[in-house]
Amino acid sequence: MGCLRFAEQFNSTLAIMQLTFLILSLSLLTSSLAGAMSRPPAVEAPVAAPKASPIFVLNSLDGTVSVIDPVSWTETKRIPTGKEPHHLYLTPDEKSVIVANALSDSLTFIDPRTAEIQRTVSGILDPYQLRFSPDMKWFVTVANRLNHIDIYHWDGETPKLAKRIPSAKTPSHLWIDSKSTTVWASMQDSNELVAVDLATQTMKWRVKTGTMPADIFVTPDDKTLLLGMTGGNGVEVYDISKGPAKLVKTIVTGKGAHAFRAVGDKKHVLVSNRVANTISKIDYQSLQVVAHYPGPSGPDCMEITADGKTILLASRWARKLTVIDMESSKVVRQIDVGKSPHGVWTLDHAPRQ
Repeated sequence: MGCLRFAEQFNSTLAIMQLTFLILSLSLLTSSLAGAMSRPPAVEAPVAAPKASPIFVLNSLDGTVSVIDPVSWTETKRIPTGKEPHHLYLTPDEKSVIVANALSDSLTFIDPRTAEIQRTVSGILDPYQLRFSPDMKWFVTVANRLNHIDIYHWDGETPKLAKRIPSAKTPSHLWIDSKSTTVWASMQDSNELVAVDLATQTMKWRVKTGTMPADIFVTPDDKTLLLGMTGGNGVEVYDISKGPAKLVKTIVTGKGAHAFRAVGDKKHVLVSNRVANTISKIDYQSLQVVAHYPGPSGPDCMEITADGKTILLASRWARKLTVIDMESSKVVRQIDVGKSPHGVWTLDHAPRQ
């Protein structure tokens, strides 16, 4: 009986302890829920908007690059380069934008996102304009004052000269076909258009053009070439689908037709008319001018913002970056830069075709 009584007392005590533990747990749970309901809901930290990429403007007579903030539209700094930087181009890995310093025989590599100088490569003779082939194997420059076309192997780091090809007077601008087989180059002071075979690094043909040919634009099908006539009043159109280029027509745009920039819709391209102080929009399928924009003070190179709504223009004679709204066809602002602004570029740009 003693053992039975002890067992009953033990079970009774255990039941009381379990009941007490249950009451305490419910009390704690109720307090926790009440505290949670009384606290304001947690607010997630806002996600920072991606920083807009800077705009680069090459100041040819200052030997500098103006860095423009596209939000505040102010010049944030100037980067020293070599003498006479005229054109620039993005590396295939998109980690560097290369500024070609013609008179210093050098290339300046700049981070396109932070605008910090990465390195300088010397021994590139008179790099006036530059371009990578679409297959990323070749890097090509033209020597505007030394009269040659240079073809380099590209290993991802440093250009290595494959062939230097003597040319006619004052090679000006370049284009490479979509298959990376042919380079076209304009000869500004001998009024010629030449073609170079990339595989063999030899001249394929040369044809006479109008006065002072400058920039080149080739349609995506590699069949039609547009050539700006800085010494004329329009754009010469050539059939390049078979053999040497054949003149098809001249599109009247304005005096001093010079530099091209595709709008990005695979149908239209802009040309700056340096003497007329205008920009013409060409439908490169119908080969007709379809619109005009203002291009104050010696318009030269252009860039188009990623949304396709704004033209960024180098106004060479005014030392300005001119910002043009395409919908209203009006200049909306101008930003002071250095002497003789030439190349204009930003990573946040519309497509090149």
